[in-house]
Amino acid sequence: MAKANAAVNGHADQLPSPPTDQQPDIFNARSIAEIKATLSRLHEQEAAVTARLDALVASQKDFSRELGRLDLLRAHLGSQASTTRAISHGMLSSAAETAERLSSAVRRLDMEQERVKATLDMVEQVAELKACVLGVTGSMEGPQDWETAASYLNRASKIPPEVVQGEFAERIVPTAEVPDPPSVTLNNASESLCGLFLREFDRAVKESNDAKITRFFKLFPLIGKSEVGLDVYGRYVCQGVAARARSNLNAGTGGAQSQDTFFYANALTRLFEHIAQIIDGHGGLVERHYGTGKMTRVIQRLQVEADVQGGIIIDTWSDERRIDRKLVDIKSYAFTFLVQSFLPGQRSSSTPRTGSPGHREPTAEEEGVDMKEIDANLNELSIMLGRWSLYARFVGDKCQPADADPEGPLVLPQFLLESSLAQKINNRLIGPFNAMTTFFVRRSVEKAFQLDESPSGLTLNPHKPLHSEPPHITSAVDDIMYIVKKIVQQSIATSQRAVVTNVIPTLSRVLGSDFIGMIQRKMRDEYYPKPPVPGAQPPEATVIAFLVLINNLDVAVDYVRRIVREHVEKGEDDPNSLEALFPLSDDAAVTRQALQSLQSSFESKVNDLLSDGIQVVFNNVVKNRLRPILADAFRDIDYQPRDHGATATHRAYDSAEEEDDSDEARGGELVRARFTAAWTELLLPISRILTANAFDRLLGVTVASLSRLLEKRLWSYHGRVNALGAIRLERDVSGIASAAVDVGSGAGRYRHREAFARCTQITTVMAMDEDEWEDVQRGGETAQVVDKLRAEERARARAMVSD
Repeated sequence: MAKANAAVNGHADQLPSPPTDQQPDIFNARSIAEIKATLSRLHEQEAAVTARLDALVASQKDFSRELGRLDLLRAHLGSQASTTRAISHGMLSSAAETAERLSSAVRRLDMEQERVKATLDMVEQVAELKACVLGVTGSMEGPQDWETAASYLNRASKIPPEVVQGEFAERIVPTAEVPDPPSVTLNNASESLCGLFLREFDRAVKESNDAKITRFFKLFPLIGKSEVGLDVYGRYVCQGVAARARSNLNAGTGGAQSQDTFFYANALTRLFEHIAQIIDGHGGLVERHYGTGKMTRVIQRLQVEADVQGGIIIDTWSDERRIDRKLVDIKSYAFTFLVQSFLPGQRSSSTPRTGSPGHREPTAEEEGVDMKEIDANLNELSIMLGRWSLYARFVGDKCQPADADPEGPLVLPQFLLESSLAQKINNRLIGPFNAMTTFFVRRSVEKAFQLDESPSGLTLNPHKPLHSEPPHITSAVDDIMYIVKKIVQQSIATSQRAVVTNVIPTLSRVLGSDFIGMIQRKMRDEYYPKPPVPGAQPPEATVIAFLVLINNLDVAVDYVRRIVREHVEKGEDDPNSLEALFPLSDDAAVTRQALQSLQSSFESKVNDLLSDGIQVVFNNVVKNRLRPILADAFRDIDYQPRDHGATATHRAYDSAEEEDDSDEARGGELVRARFTAAWTELLLPISRILTANAFDRLLGVTVASLSRLLEKRLWSYHGRVNALGAIRLERDVSGIASAAVDVGSGAGRYRHREAFARCTQITTVMAMDEDEWEDVQRGGETAQVVDKLRAEERARARAMVSD
């Protein structure tokens, strides 16, 4: 059928379109030609219609055949439908009814089986209940077997409460000997045994009978009194904690031992260690008989005792060390030396040396604050805070829930955070530690500058040896940085975020204001290298003192960088790493950020002052010597020699070469020889005193200025250089560049040669042959050799050479 339709459609597509208005009409034809054309078109249409009719007639047989097949299929389908209806109404209907009856019967049977099973289970449970009731009663009345009685109660506790309190059990279980309902009997037995176990436990405690203590402690969970057992056990271990803590404290209070710097820190340490030993030693017993996580209740009870005993130790320490009085004293300390040092008009010329008998600032001890005592208090506070942090981490680890992520951050239990001991730690230890640390750092800075001593035996004469070892710094830097390292270590050792976030920023603030400020004042007011008259050199002693102050800044940065790196770069596996000391939340990240902020802030402030100091040295000591050095180096040098070098000037040049025994002079480098001698005389004395980093900074500034002066001198040679002179000038400029960076000691000086790039490229353009110059003009590879010069500068340099 489908094929027939396709055939018909195919033929239909081939039929011509019916006439339209635009086609010729025989009735409107006006000529014979139009009539013939119209007739021709009509003949074509007739042929097409005839062909289409023939195709339809030919396909009629296919249509008839397909229709016959459809009729046959319809007949078969009708018979199948009749058969299906017969099966549905006959065989399947009865089978479905039978299946439904079977399913209902199976469900009823399952329900009956479940009911029978439930009845049997209840009967068994009631039988078990009756056996437990009779067993408890018999064990308590006759042989007084407490373990057996407790085991019967434990078995009874596993029976569902609805069975114990049900009507069936109340009718079946009671007997003439035990007439009460089973729930009443079991409750009475549990209460009776609980009271008995408490009395026996207390008696064992008084007798110090560890075996009996353990025996009765294990029985409480069997009679459903776990909380009572944990409480009484906690009270028992707390008695031992209290007794030992009082013994440790009474052994030294009021005596010579209490004067020991670490007596109270050791007492608090022993308290925490004793509690930790109890938790470790008894935790297994408790977990085994009372269940996982039950040791937490004992730990809570221990923490209550720790609050009491730890509070006593801290209060006694505070009273014995007179902490409150010291806090008042340090808050009222005026820092007279620092304040006066920053007042305007404090000049060294009118002020005697601070250590001299005629000028002596009052010490902190004379004003009521003993620095040794403050230092001792800080040491003891650091130990106590560190022990508390260690104890808190231990307790937090023991109280972790069983489902806690072992890789996640440690979380302290709420009862520990809210304990009275934690509050006392915050108020009586952390607060004084922060206050005393602030005072100690600032007072140490003040005292270091009061007792500051400059290095001796320094001289700017390169022919005299230096009698002190580098780095040449004053004593204040070592003293202050020792205190900085000590305070940072103490603060981190506490493992307290509240300490680190207070002490480290305070340390940064004191270093930035007092330490850097004091050096800045000395550089500005006392040792500023000002020439006595314009054009002269500043006094040697002033220059040396100023250079030493620059060294102070540079060495201090290195100290702080090493102090911070020592703590920040430790691996996580290191027991002293920040992650190990600060396992809570993001404490380690906060501590690392505080240390890095200390370093970055200090370096930023020091670098600003260091740059200013280097600029002062350059302007007042070095700058006015650069122009004469260049002028002397090029003195009497003519860069327009004749081909055979017969001028008097070059004869003098060659004579000087012959007289000079050095390799450079023999090579014809008179300019370099002169420059090197003067350059070394200028910078070598300074390089012997400055640190390598500071001198490298000074060299960079100096070389940059020298290169600008040299470039101006090169441009001034316009028209005074011939081809041979250009080659010699290129050699002389290269020699000056090499000699300029080859002074002092230190790695990486060669990079300063880049400052002379424009100068060397100017001489390179001057000395180029014509082929190279043409390549530069075309922008070829040779142009990259003179990339520091603009096109007009290259042309200007090329035009400097006369024919």
